[in-house]
Amino acid sequence: MNLAEELQRGCEQLGVDLSVDAQSKMLDYLELLHKWNKVYNLTAIRDPQQMVSHHLLDSLAVMPHLWPGRWLDVGCGAGLPGMVLAIARPDWQFTLLDSNSKKTSFVQQAIIELGLHNVSVHCARVEEWQPTEHFDGIISRAFTELGGFIRSTRHLMAEHGRWAAMKGSPKQELAGVPDGCKVERVIPLHVPGLQAARSLVIATCPVLNAINKGSEAT
Repeated sequence: MNLAEELQRGCEQLGVDLSVDAQSKMLDYLELLHKWNKVYNLTAIRDPQQMVSHHLLDSLAVMPHLWPGRWLDVGCGAGLPGMVLAIARPDWQFTLLDSNSKKTSFVQQAIIELGLHNVSVHCARVEEWQPTEHFDGIISRAFTELGGFIRSTRHLMAEHGRWAAMKGSPKQELAGVPDGCKVERVIPLHVPGLQAARSLVIATCPVLNAINKGSEAT
């Protein structure tokens, strides 16, 4: 089975409807990642076949559980999941953030070569980053433990915004959610071709949202 067939089959199993153009761009992104990885060591996975399941399908598995709006991908690394989600949802806006300039340089080049207009990338530490607008959703994939993820990004969350943390088995991390915040759902995920536990944790912070609402009003 070639890469295109594996991606198509995986999307069908996930219930994710992708256009032919989106699937083509994802494979182009994978080709760029494989090429740059030889020099810049962007990911430990070297085999393109493995990259389909471990990178593309792993990122797409969360798609049915996300919501429209402005998204921030924290600790995006080589662009996962943000680049994949941006290709899948061209009508949503994505900002990718990482403190590693080598990785953000690759992401910027991939944005240009793929002709994506709904995604931008910034190189900065999340705790120090102060954008002009807040986000409707903040997502991470293996960025840090759940409590640290929320604490380090809550200054970036918009009113009614929620966090989406991609995890393996998150049970031990749930108790670390900061006071005033709560876990809404823990969604088990099955990623085709990936024999490992995967889940998506959706969290919110009503108190913080009320504070941010007031600051945005002023």
